[in-house]
Amino acid sequence: MMLPMNLSDIIPKNHTVRVVNNAIERMDIKPLLSKYEGGGTSSFNPIMMLKVLVYAYIEKTFSSRKIAKALYENIYFMWLSGGNKPDFRTINRFRSTILKDVMDEVFASVLELLIDEGYIVKFENYFLDGTKIEANANKYTFVWGKSVAKNREKLKEKVKKLLSEIDKLNAAEDKAYGNDALDGLGKEPISSEKLEEMVKQLDERLSSTPDNRKLKKTVKTLKEDCLPRCKKYEEHEKNLGDRNNYCKTDVDTTFMRMKEDHMKNGQLKPGYNVQMGTEGQFVLGYSIHQSATDTECMKEHLDHVEKVSGTLPENVVTDGGYGSEENYEYLKGKGLGNYVKYNMFNPEQKRSFKKKKFRYENFQYDTQNDEFICPENKRLLFSYTYEEKSKRGYKSTIRVYECEDCSSCPFHDECTKSKGNRKIRYNPRLDELKTKARDNLNSEKGLKLRSMRGIEVESVFGRIKNNWGFRRFLLRGLEKVKTEWGLICIAHNMAKMATILAR
Repeated sequence: MMLPMNLSDIIPKNHTVRVVNNAIERMDIKPLLSKYEGGGTSSFNPIMMLKVLVYAYIEKTFSSRKIAKALYENIYFMWLSGGNKPDFRTINRFRSTILKDVMDEVFASVLELLIDEGYIVKFENYFLDGTKIEANANKYTFVWGKSVAKNREKLKEKVKKLLSEIDKLNAAEDKAYGNDALDGLGKEPISSEKLEEMVKQLDERLSSTPDNRKLKKTVKTLKEDCLPRCKKYEEHEKNLGDRNNYCKTDVDTTFMRMKEDHMKNGQLKPGYNVQMGTEGQFVLGYSIHQSATDTECMKEHLDHVEKVSGTLPENVVTDGGYGSEENYEYLKGKGLGNYVKYNMFNPEQKRSFKKKKFRYENFQYDTQNDEFICPENKRLLFSYTYEEKSKRGYKSTIRVYECEDCSSCPFHDECTKSKGNRKIRYNPRLDELKTKARDNLNSEKGLKLRSMRGIEVESVFGRIKNNWGFRRFLLRGLEKVKTEWGLICIAHNMAKMATILAR
């Protein structure tokens, strides 16, 4: 007992901390090492820092302060760090700044290790799903796009009114300036540059008539009220991008409806949409999105998977939130197996759906005459086509069919809510792609993959959110959040490795 204790002697052979240590030692993390240029004060070993962070996430220790505390008190952390004790600022800087730029490369190294060690036999069936994770942001500091547009329009009207007053005040001297300013506003929202130029010119005019108090007061309102508000609205629009809202304390977040046990429809909170794909319950790919809709995330997610891993899976398996013409065309273009449900797939499998005779999916289609026939034998004739454009810019062609005459039909109110004739909006290309997806999903292989999806990606989300209690990000900003979720995925994969080794 007089000799120093060897911590390695009291750590079990297949303990998780040993798995993390051995796995990261075998990984190729040259991109991480290249972040250190040398010079200055000696840095903590980045390999050691990565080991500590990954093991901390496995142990449900996400706070940098708690990790720093564990390095003083927990023998597993002490053994893993080799007695080094970086403070919480160093740990947080490593996680949020250094690791941020090379997270994809580090995760790719983990995938290579899993393949080399035989944990991932094939990159065959990719089970994709998404979940909403709350951001580290104040849920009451929201900015809504519609409100910004509305307020900006009100500001424009106020500026017009003030310029009109200035025009009247200067009528005796020069009528041209005020009229030119009003005409220059046009129908577009007023810009801060244009308003600043107006204020500058008015200041010059004011210097020649310093005793004009009304003019001075009006110019002051433009300068101290209208101009700052205009700049604020422009900043909001810049932060919004193509979103309809964001949070002031983390401008990358979008308000999303979070599922809560005690609330039927959930609660609107700032968060991120996390997309993740698994095989054998190992995470093979992840991505973070600002859109709350899963449909808009699949293409971007799979592109990111291909970029990180250098390949795409043979088959993609999802729930009903991903079925769209754009996504189906993407899978076809990439030659991937389509086991992607569309939103009406599950209802269509039920007998009750077939009994709803007034749903257009149950109408008879006359291919020769390009007409739909309703249950009352009335024909819906082709009327016109139009294009629908998704947020990502994808264009779909929609064909509209209208019934000849619904006025005498006894089932009019049951068939349609419209006071006029029944109309059908039909996308033939999407219907063709959905038929192919339906055949795949109802095949023997499709039935097997559908049954596996619930125990694949859903169980991984369950472990992270429920078992580990990770329901809110600690870091702010899209790039830092990607790093944090990357650490979560690496931690899960290594904890899974430890479980297999323990068996």
